[in-house]
Amino acid sequence: MTALLRYHSALFLRSQRWLAPLLLYAALVAVGVRPGDPVLGSLGIAAAGLVPVSAWTVRIFLTQEPAAARAVVAAAAGRSRAHLAALLAGAGWAVLAGAAAACAVTATGGLAGTSGPAALLAGLLATTACALTGGAVGALAARPFVRAPGWSVAALLLGSLAALVTTGSPAKHAVTALVADGGGARPPWAACAAALLLAAVTATASRRAGARLE
Repeated sequence: MTALLRYHSALFLRSQRWLAPLLLYAALVAVGVRPGDPVLGSLGIAAAGLVPVSAWTVRIFLTQEPAAARAVVAAAAGRSRAHLAALLAGAGWAVLAGAAAACAVTATGGLAGTSGPAALLAGLLATTACALTGGAVGALAARPFVRAPGWSVAALLLGSLAALVTTGSPAKHAVTALVADGGGARPPWAACAAALLLAAVTATASRRAGARLE
């Protein structure tokens, strides 16, 4: 699995497809967060912006291989393992970007009413919840479920919006826990656990569908 993760990551970096989602995320954080703003609300904004970025990143990982290369990797490592590696690598890169943003926001935000370690813990949990929720959206908006690029992008955008506004969404719960009522005093453990479960279920469904349909 480690070799597959390195393979997918190398494709991602060499293709420079990481530039677009990273620049989008940097722009979202730069516009929504200012130094000195209350740190908990800023962390919530940074985490929320990660949902569409994570969805986009996972979609890139699932679609970046040429068909011939995908067939070779599937024959060598197994179609299911290769598909899972793409999902894990995509979500992993999104989590890393969100973690870096959470550290930067905590270092520059106003800590009134909380401490730096407590705020960072809450921010990292919310980041993980939003990245995994976005990753689940990306998995459902890409092959093998949606193959046409236009429909895939539309599904990604609508799914990301739904993940941020739908009651019961782990991403919405995590962001609300930070933004509303100073909720960062209660780190969003439940939202993070729910996002892990959602990601696991989605990954299983995506792997099985890929094994049947491709």
